[in-house]
Amino acid sequence: MAVEHVEVVILGAGIAGCALAHHLARRSVGPTVLYDPRTTAAGATGRAAGIVTEQLWNEWDVAVTREAQAEYASLAARRDPSAFTANGFIRWTAQADAARLLTDATARLRRWNVDVRPIGRAELETRIPWGRFDDVAAAIFSPHDAVVTPSSLTDLYAAEARRAGVELEIGSPFHRLVRSDGGWTLEVGQRTFRAGHAVVAAGAWSKRLLTGLGWPQPLAPYRTQAATLRPAAGGPEDFPSVHDVDLDVYARPEGNGRILAGDGTELVEVDPDRTPSGGDEKFLGHLAETFTARFPGWADAELVRAWSGVCTATPDRRPLVGPVPGSEGLVVLTGFNGFGVMRAGGVAQRLAALLAAGEDASRELEGLRPVLPGRFPPGTPGPRPRPGFTLEGGNEPRF
Repeated sequence: MAVEHVEVVILGAGIAGCALAHHLARRSVGPTVLYDPRTTAAGATGRAAGIVTEQLWNEWDVAVTREAQAEYASLAARRDPSAFTANGFIRWTAQADAARLLTDATARLRRWNVDVRPIGRAELETRIPWGRFDDVAAAIFSPHDAVVTPSSLTDLYAAEARRAGVELEIGSPFHRLVRSDGGWTLEVGQRTFRAGHAVVAAGAWSKRLLTGLGWPQPLAPYRTQAATLRPAAGGPEDFPSVHDVDLDVYARPEGNGRILAGDGTELVEVDPDRTPSGGDEKFLGHLAETFTARFPGWADAELVRAWSGVCTATPDRRPLVGPVPGSEGLVVLTGFNGFGVMRAGGVAQRLAALLAAGEDASRELEGLRPVLPGRFPPGTPGPRPRPGFTLEGGNEPRF
């Protein structure tokens, strides 16, 4: 079997891997091979909610998400306008303690130039007329947040990368990735690639891959759930994405009168190969109770389908992005804690700049400083997964 020599192999064709391939090609870093044993967006990307909000926990996350949103808007405008809609994002609470956190968060977000403001019950009822908000203690609204179609954006990135010369090796069985001859050898299907850099962007499967290479990272795959519903009278086509802090349920417009709702996060580590792909009765029951209590105008919604995906947690809720210390040429792009779609475009830009810079990459390293794998000492255990749109941050002040 002939060995094909390339500069970079990327393992994983979710939105992060495809965005990285696109940005490497734009920077003329190549040849590059993007590999996935299934299809593009086959993992968590294809099951993501697609909410893009700057209501986040720290300034780095806000900056990266802002970069990603600008890129998604531009990419969709050029290739598929239906993949991006700016609709705003509202979250609320009926609890006094959480209300104080929302107030503190608003001040902090404004310091980071996030366009966010408190809103009262009257405006809540105007923007979400099918809801009930008589008990709400506090709510905040960021009008420029968006929703995207993650699988469509992923395919757009993949197509742009292919046009720029990236080779997509999709659907071939994985055999092995090994360190050899000062580089990395990837054997898939009937082909063997030798690369200077191997980027593990395999989502929930990254922990297993990295452990097998002898460079384990503190990652924990965990299950989340979502569902698409259709109100009997038809849902509105355009409304802000919403999140009830107390019930931990979000909802967003899905088009064709449908609603996408979650969050069925399970706070235990799972095996991604042994995780059910459908929604379970407990999750669907929680959605039904939430709609009855908070969205009575949607209480008669018909279930269209329910599904689950596997995300990957890290100890501080930030992803692992960059070179693995002590392992030359091994790079990670994983651990997005359920927010890979929100961050992927911005993170991929920064990682591509780092790989393009070569040995003189001090400035590019600064752009990834908060998420470099070396921030965790060897042997750091995998974390306990936490809910997605929680008010709890990592090592930052609580939000």
